[in-house]
Amino acid sequence: MRYTEFEQIMSPARMSRYLNACEGNTKKAMTLYRLNLKLSQEMFTVISCFEVTLRNSINNCCLGKLGPDWLQNAAASGGIFDNPNCRLTSVNINEAISKLHANYTHSKLVAELGFGFWRYMFAQRQYSATGRILLATFPARPTSTPIAQYNNTYVFNQLADINDIRNRIAHHEPICFQNGHPIKSTAFARQHYLLIIKLLQWMGINEISLFYGLDHINDICNDIDAL
Repeated sequence: MRYTEFEQIMSPARMSRYLNACEGNTKKAMTLYRLNLKLSQEMFTVISCFEVTLRNSINNCCLGKLGPDWLQNAAASGGIFDNPNCRLTSVNINEAISKLHANYTHSKLVAELGFGFWRYMFAQRQYSATGRILLATFPARPTSTPIAQYNNTYVFNQLADINDIRNRIAHHEPICFQNGHPIKSTAFARQHYLLIIKLLQWMGINEISLFYGLDHINDICNDIDAL
């Protein structure tokens, strides 16, 4: 496809960043656009695996301490999330239960709740409401020091960064540029990829085995850097 056709389909405004990053080389601009799509696809796959792993690990942690229907009970009247501090958490659970309706099971409820919900399990109020047990999800995390605290707030902020790139990809925003500049860079994608690997390792999970056959992020980043 000629660049003029490609630009017309994708829009000049959308393609301008790619064209500027490639110094006006239209062939490279189209290649960069396609490589960004491949990188986004690979990154979203890795994030999806991480999300499922995270929610299952949190659920397993809570099942032993809070019971087999801990989410439903937590959002019910008198439950641990039935208070003004955790109102939105309770609302999210009850809305998911209503959506599932007759198909409700605890496992389906776990799958119904999104990444943002599970991230907020490490917010201070939700973390306290669940009995401050959820750092057991990351048994291999480093020991905290006076300088570096690897506590629930740290995990919450790390998950916020993953949620950010997840949302960028979901809204078809590129991840192959320097932040706010039409300059080709894989630093943003690589940093977030390494963050996911780090958190998986803290969970005691072998990321190489988990991503076997799925993970080509470094290869695509290298292709982008070499373009």
